[in-house]
Amino acid sequence: MAKRFETLRAKMSPERRETNRKAAQHMMAEMPLEELRSARNITQTHLASLLQITQASVSKMEKRTDMYVSTLRAFVQAMGGELEIRAIFPDGVVKIEQFSALASGEEHLAQAASSSK
Repeated sequence: MAKRFETLRAKMSPERRETNRKAAQHMMAEMPLEELRSARNITQTHLASLLQITQASVSKMEKRTDMYVSTLRAFVQAMGGELEIRAIFPDGVVKIEQFSALASGEEHLAQAASSSK
């Protein structure tokens, strides 16, 4: 008979629960696009419809190692997220704003285009 996870977790030591929590955070912090989409319970077909592309195109995007920032941003936004690009240095982390400005510029252009119709 299967046991409920809550029951198993209750039997774990506090140290083991903390180790598991940290491992889960690490796994969620670093994830390929395919795993991210799957973890969010979104199918390739549904994501394709949100992006107005084919399911095969979503599959290809998930396998790519190089793509435009705007393409990656659209992929993440279609899953309900927001793309943030950061530079990590030994003395701190810097959010790169250049791409955020580009995103708001694209939204402004899209709004202008739709209002002119």
